[in-house]
Amino acid sequence: MQLTKKIKIHPTEEQVDVLWKLSEKCRLVYNFALAERREKWKEEHRSVKYVEQQNQLPELKKQYSQYNMVYSKVLQSTIKKLDANYKSFFALCKKGDKSARPPKFRSRKYLMTLVYNQSGFKTKDGKLSFSHKVNKIPLAFEIGAAIDLLPIKQIEIYNDDPYKARGEFFVSVTYEIPPEKEYVDNGLYQAIDLGITKIVTAVNTQGKFFEIKTPRSDQYWNAKIDSIKSRRDHCKKDSKRWNRLHNRYQKMEAKKSHQIKDFQHRLSKKMIENTKANTIIVGDLNVKNMAQSKKVTGKKKRSINRSTQNQGYLSRFIGFLTYKAELRGKKIIRIDESYTSKACHNCGKLHDMPLSKRNMVCDCGNVMDRDRNSAINIMKRFLSQNALWTGYQQFVGNLRHYRLLDGIEIHRIEAK
Repeated sequence: MQLTKKIKIHPTEEQVDVLWKLSEKCRLVYNFALAERREKWKEEHRSVKYVEQQNQLPELKKQYSQYNMVYSKVLQSTIKKLDANYKSFFALCKKGDKSARPPKFRSRKYLMTLVYNQSGFKTKDGKLSFSHKVNKIPLAFEIGAAIDLLPIKQIEIYNDDPYKARGEFFVSVTYEIPPEKEYVDNGLYQAIDLGITKIVTAVNTQGKFFEIKTPRSDQYWNAKIDSIKSRRDHCKKDSKRWNRLHNRYQKMEAKKSHQIKDFQHRLSKKMIENTKANTIIVGDLNVKNMAQSKKVTGKKKRSINRSTQNQGYLSRFIGFLTYKAELRGKKIIRIDESYTSKACHNCGKLHDMPLSKRNMVCDCGNVMDRDRNSAINIMKRFLSQNALWTGYQQFVGNLRHYRLLDGIEIHRIEAK
């Protein structure tokens, strides 16, 4: 499997100038390739493939010698990125996403990401250097000796605020690593329902639940960020005051993002290491649609959207779980979770369950937290779809057993 390591670099002014010149050539290639695709579609009603545009690069470099300053793999990766953008656009259109937009031309004010794929870079004694022919100034950065031992597949150079390169510079190192052990189905499963109030509600085949409430560190930062943005927006753009407030705003956003990301890393690692189940089932969430509630308007809609999007993206948390599980010989399986929150796990009756309604109350006598009910439905759906009837019966029996114990415990507490 492949992992990515993000490392901060500190280029000099001369090196930044080299990066801008390389970026300009990549930007022109990107825009030329995009213009060709649009023209061919308009005139011939056909789409241009990546291979066709890649094969034109040698002729372009012969005709315009200034493009020889850029390493050939970087130009190829630029066209590949355009192709990936088009594929993403068509995939969103196929899913019926009306907000999908085709790729646009890149402005010269934005620093392009430079991708060195498999070659064009060298690591030695903790120093990473890149090939170019702009001038004799070397693109070399100190990043630590640990990088020398990694089987590197690709490296990207980018700025986290590409407009006028006002952010920090990073290199993203993609390397390959074998898993610690191979996946083996041990007959133990865990189903996870992801939510807003509780980021994780999990149930295993023994009927035991595991819940983690979502820490809302974003609520601390949101008021501060809104205040800074309001002050910034009352200033003339790119003035000294505007730039000072914008830098403060970026630092606050970065701190908020780092806190949420750190929590997700620690939680995903703890979950993978502490479960005996080798197979983990997760509902396939569409987080993008969760933040587009058309029935809710005004302040309440804003609150729902912030609660959904400001938690570091639930889909990213699934990604953390996936690669950590694969490293330890476990497997993440995504299944459709449609109606798992609305359907009673006991009788299957569908209920109207807005986000404000936190408990499932059914005529059959089932009264349960909505997230627990959803986790049970995800587990039952997986077991039934894979014809694991023995596991299905054991899960239902264990669930009844532990629910009975929970009921006895509740009565004891009430008696006290």
